[in-house]
Amino acid sequence: MIKPGLIITCLLFAGQAVADTVLAVRTIRPGGIIMARDVVVEAGNTAGAASDPAEVIGQEARVSLYAGRPIALGNVGPPALVERNQIVPMVFEVNGLRISTEGRSMSRAGAGDFVRVMNLSSRTTVSGRVMPDGRIFVSQ
Repeated sequence: MIKPGLIITCLLFAGQAVADTVLAVRTIRPGGIIMARDVVVEAGNTAGAASDPAEVIGQEARVSLYAGRPIALGNVGPPALVERNQIVPMVFEVNGLRISTEGRSMSRAGAGDFVRVMNLSSRTTVSGRVMPDGRIFVSQ
């Protein structure tokens, strides 16, 4: 029951929400760094694609990005700091104990990515996170 003096307002909007999609201007090969001149923004919403150029500029293409096609966020990532077979410094810290050694990276990885690394001293393979300076932080 509606109480006297109560006003009910109902607004209906017809149409669709408009969003932007970031498209590649040229074909970008895997490993290429995406620059501002490599992207354009067009109206339209594509699921999983970048909607803001800032999301992809400065990132590395993980796969080929073709001209005129939307850039999916899963196809780009931080630029690789560590190459496959590269000798990298490894750091392990626990309860104030710090151990540093060298290892060989098993794959390419960027800052924040996890990578498998073979300890050169023990030949044991461990996983660690790539730090912004290129060191591998190994945890338990």
